[in-house]
Amino acid sequence: MTTSKFQLVGSLLRPADLLAYKNKIEQREDISYPFYDDLNGYEETEKAAIEKILAEQKAHGITVLTDGEYSKSMWHLDFLWGFSGIERYIADHGYHFQDLEDGGHFETRKDIGIRITAPLSGKNHHFIDIFKEIKAQAGDHTVKTTVWGAAHAFTELAIFNGLTGEGQIYPTQEALKDGLLDAYKEFLTEYKAAGGEIIQFDDCLWELFADDNDQSFFAEGNDGLEDLADTFIAINNEVADFGHALGLKVWTHNCRGNYQSRHAAGGSYQAIAEKFLHDQHYDRFFLEWDDERAGDLAALNVLQDRPDVEVVLGLLSSKTATLDDEKRVYDLLEKASRILPKERLFLSHQCGFASCDCGNELSIAEQWAKIDQGQKIAEKFWCKTPEKIEA
Repeated sequence: MTTSKFQLVGSLLRPADLLAYKNKIEQREDISYPFYDDLNGYEETEKAAIEKILAEQKAHGITVLTDGEYSKSMWHLDFLWGFSGIERYIADHGYHFQDLEDGGHFETRKDIGIRITAPLSGKNHHFIDIFKEIKAQAGDHTVKTTVWGAAHAFTELAIFNGLTGEGQIYPTQEALKDGLLDAYKEFLTEYKAAGGEIIQFDDCLWELFADDNDQSFFAEGNDGLEDLADTFIAINNEVADFGHALGLKVWTHNCRGNYQSRHAAGGSYQAIAEKFLHDQHYDRFFLEWDDERAGDLAALNVLQDRPDVEVVLGLLSSKTATLDDEKRVYDLLEKASRILPKERLFLSHQCGFASCDCGNELSIAEQWAKIDQGQKIAEKFWCKTPEKIEA
């Protein structure tokens, strides 16, 4: 099957019956991932919702399918919850996002606490079971699995949460890094053995290293982060190289935060392009250019000498209920195609529609209208002449 030039990042809005279970999970600390044994009817509801969303993706012309991330509560932590050696708990605070109204802070759900209770292992991961079910239903469509980027996971565990040192399973950050990398490699090995072809690593800390980011999660002014940036890239590349050695296509999505239509970070791609675009060993980059925070498309120039790399331009917004400005999108697609060959480019929304189960502030019908618009724009730009585009 030919791959459409319009792509989904991964997540889609959950139906009400599935959300009812996800809301229960958020409040419960006494349950164990994947929670099926703790919530009567949850597994059946999730499986039925995934079957339906796969059919809907096909009906709307999507050629690279996901489960809509219906098997997840959050875009990242479910993957870690599936590792041996991880314990989940409800923390005192959630993550902070930029509020839509006054630019203040908006706090997310709080079941983000993580403890490491034993050496980490990625074997027998629940995501493999989910993948097998999706693949069996996909027919001639391609399936991708989205997981948390390894460097972001390391940064949150080792640096933000400080899960190393005396009394911890891993006495040093280096030991935790090695243990985490081993767990990722175990997962990828079993994913490939199950028939996996594409793995997408989602990551939202790149802008932490941008000197034009005044909303850094990490340190005011972003000073002194060069060594951490090098560690970050080395971790991601070790995992990407391992995936390539297995025969996987390895993609990444960079996100600036996506929670109930709110964002978390600024910072332009130009400020981090050499290291985070040019030097990372991914086959395809899903990037966000839905507003001015990402800066100029000129950042793509660093990929001119990497002819095998593809870029998915997130020019559309998954955060708004209205359709996107098509002239803006066409203009930016045209500009990007003057930097990189048109055949190396794709179009998407900047992120999924529901990175966490609560989803962005639009309806399911509005979501599909925006997806259909993306398909229409992509078909017109890649399949028709410039004269017809302008018409």
